[in-house]
Formats: sequence, structure tokens, C-alpha cells
Amino acid sequence: MTANGTTNARDAALDVAPWGVRQWALLCVLSGNMLLDAVEVSVVLVALPTIGEAMDMPLLAVQCLMSGFALGFAALLLLGNRIAALCGRRRAYLGAMAVFALASVIGGVTDSESVLIATRVVKGCCAALTAPTGLAIISTAFRDGPQRRKAVSVYSMFGATGFTAGLLLSAALLESGWRWTLLFPAPLALALLVFATRIIPHESGAGGRTPRLKPALLRDGRLLRSAVGAATLNGTYAGLLLLITFQLQQRLGWSPWQCALGLLPACVPLMVAVPFAGRLVARWSTGRLIALGALAPFLGCAYYLWRAPTESYGAAVLPALVLVEAGFVLSFAALNMQATAGIRAAERGSAVALYQTGVQLGGVVTLPLVALLLTEYQGDRPALALITSISAVGLLTALTGLRSSEEHG
Repeated sequence: MTANGTTNARDAALDVAPWGVRQWALLCVLSGNMLLDAVEVSVVLVALPTIGEAMDMPLLAVQCLMSGFALGFAALLLLGNRIAALCGRRRAYLGAMAVFALASVIGGVTDSESVLIATRVVKGCCAALTAPTGLAIISTAFRDGPQRRKAVSVYSMFGATGFTAGLLLSAALLESGWRWTLLFPAPLALALLVFATRIIPHESGAGGRTPRLKPALLRDGRLLRSAVGAATLNGTYAGLLLLITFQLQQRLGWSPWQCALGLLPACVPLMVAVPFAGRLVARWSTGRLIALGALAPFLGCAYYLWRAPTESYGAAVLPALVLVEAGFVLSFAALNMQATAGIRAAERGSAVALYQTGVQLGGVVTLPLVALLLTEYQGDRPALALITSISAVGLLTALTGLRSSEEHG
């Protein structure tokens, strides 16, 4: 056997070798933080009506607890790679975790509306550092190939699971008081921080060269279409969940537990489908899945708009939730893959940051507009019309991309 053959055989053996305790521990800590970031979004969603009533915050103000988190996330994403490069991944990650825990405590004990909203923005900034930095640490701690793919799959599955867990956790915490929905992340973040200080590997120094966003990325059609598609999908999803949460609790008189259970069809399918996303893309191609993933939410929102006078959960709300979630199941992985298709490895980090910024901006723009329409007008139709229009933009963008891929295919 040649030297090259021996090396290949050794690499193949390493790829299938079982992970050591330290690798499992590292993945658990990083995935635990991903879970916490996802929980942070949904645990506040179900609690919004209760928090608004307790702190005398109107809908337009209380929605800032969600849009503020998304704003902080979007604001720091493009700088996150540079911060991690300047400070080092370990320092950036640990520092963000510590600030996240502190902001959770302040948010949970404050009686100031502005301070509460500010803590949500700060926590979004922290998540913008820990999420991509955690993924970057995985990319260096696990070998390229089966090992890394498996680690990234576990990491992604924890994120998808977190939203579901947050809904149920919110209902449980609200029985003890709404402040616990804001306080509970603090001890979890501190526990993860303690383990992270022991597990996350030290670096030889700061990253040195700081990646910069090149103008050429802004001219990449696939990246821009993916960002717009993901922004409209996330905006449709966030706006619809905000509307339904207040409808169920304030107009239909549902308890937080009933509301949380009623929203499960909007998150459980993605949690189950994440491990199979790669196979789905391999079989149907990204363009087709993105188009189908944009069509489903549009149909769901249009149907809900048509049935808006009907306040029946089964006849109006449930079909819309299922169709919007179907959009995530079909296009979640496809949008992520299309965003970086054709992007050079050296620019992929900047491309991902640009794409994720688009995702978050969907919620930043949609949530205040939905809250404003629900406040200014009687009934849900104006807000539903806006959400349906946003989903229509996503569908048109997806169809444009599908046509372009067919013309070049």
C-alpha cells in the first residue's frame, strides 16, 4: 500500500471512530446554548399578553420583547465574525454567555419598560455572537466529513427543539409568575458558562485577520434570493404567531397552557424533520423545495385571511399554522444551502452572516407592523393582509429563483 493509501485509510478510520468524552461534552455545551437561544424566543411569545397586562404595556410596546431580540441579533451578526477574530472565539463566546446571563437577571427583576426591552436587545446581540461562534468551534473541533456533518446535525436539531421546549416551558413558568419566563435563562446560561470554561479549547491567539463583507456578495443572486426568502418566511411566521397568541388568549380566553399546546403544530414538524433535511434536498433540489416552501405559507395565510371572521381554532387557526410550518419543513435546509452555493470558502462566513441578518430582519420589520395594525384597526384582517402580502413576496422571489435555475440548468 502506498503512503497516500495509508493516509486515506487512517483518515477514513478516524471519521468512523467513536467520539471521545471531551468531544461529546463540547458538543453538548455548544448545542445546549443553541437550545437556550431558541427557547429564549418562544418562552416570551406565550407570556406576552401576561407581561403586557402586568406592566401596563400596550401591544406595540410588548411586541418589542420579540422584535428587540431579533434586532439585537441582526445588528451584531455582521460584526460577529470580526469580534470573534479580534478577541478569539473562546473569549467572544464566554463573554457573550456571561452578559446573556446578567441581562436575564436584570430583565427579570426590572419594573422599567425601557430597561426590559433593552435587555432583550442585549440578549439578541449575545446570541448573535454565540450561535455562529459555536458553529465555528464545531468546524475546528470535528474533522471534515461524517464527523462534522453529524455534529452540525445535532447542533441544528437542538435549535429546532428549543422553540418547542420554550412554548411548554413558558406555560409552566407562568403558573409561578411571569418574571420567571425572563429569569429562568440566567441559571442555565451560568451552568453552560461554567462547563464552557472547562471544555472550549484555548486558541493560540486572537484570530488576527478579520473577515470583511465584500460588495461582490451583495450581487450574488442566489444569496440575495435566499436572504429575502428566509426573511419573508421568518416574518410571516413571527407575525402570524404574534397575532394568534393574542387572539387565543385575549379574545378566545385560552389559558397560557392551552395557547402553548395550540401553537405546537407550528414547531413540532420541523423539530422532527431536521435530521432528514439533507435527504429531502438531495432528492428534490433546493429550487423546488424553496418554491414549495414559499407556496405553503402563502396558502395558509390567504386561507386564514379568508376565514378571519371565524374564530374557530380548528377551522381557521390550525390550517394556517400547519401550512406555515410546512414552509419551514420544506425550505429550511434548502434556503441555508442555496445561500452559500457557489460562495468561495474564504467568503462563506460573511455570506452566512448576511443571510442570517436577513432572517432576523424579517421579524424586526414584521412584528411592529402587525402590532400596529392590530392596535389601530378592529379585527385581524388588516394584519392578516400584511402577513399574506409578505408571504406573497417570498413566493414571487422563490419562483424567480426557480425560473433562473431552470434557465441555467
